[in-house]
Amino acid sequence: MDELFTLVYAELRRIAGRQLRGERFGHTLCTTALVHEAWFELSKLNRIQWQSRSHFLALAAQAMRRVLIDYAVARRTQKRGGGKAVESLEADALLVVHERADDFIALDEALQRLMALNERHARIVECRFYGGMNVDETAEALGISAATVKRDWTLARAWLNKELGT
Repeated sequence: MDELFTLVYAELRRIAGRQLRGERFGHTLCTTALVHEAWFELSKLNRIQWQSRSHFLALAAQAMRRVLIDYAVARRTQKRGGGKAVESLEADALLVVHERADDFIALDEALQRLMALNERHARIVECRFYGGMNVDETAEALGISAATVKRDWTLARAWLNKELGT
């Protein structure tokens, strides 16, 4: 696992950076902390057989999504007086007030509903939106054609926009 981490670290930072790009400066988890926390989650998957680089990166994007959702939930709890402290694997990577916590949670809830309706569409959203993968990378990671990814991506985005009222 340590060797794999070294090989894909730059790519994981690119994915994390893309996920954090829309955040206000100084109001989120830093890229390095997100990568390390996602890696910690992935390291728990000791029985999984990595099928390809794209398969691994798709799972890494899922792990990053879960980390961001956990932080958003913790932020919401804190905002409502829960007082729950958010811990990071890095001492210098503090979670500051996260104004978009409710947006992350709403998107996650919509994605869970989409997963119940059409798992492939939800996986495509994870790869494209959270993983920053292009059509071909998504197709490889999921073992489907690029044309299917394009078609399903369009449908999934439309469904999510309707669900989120955007």
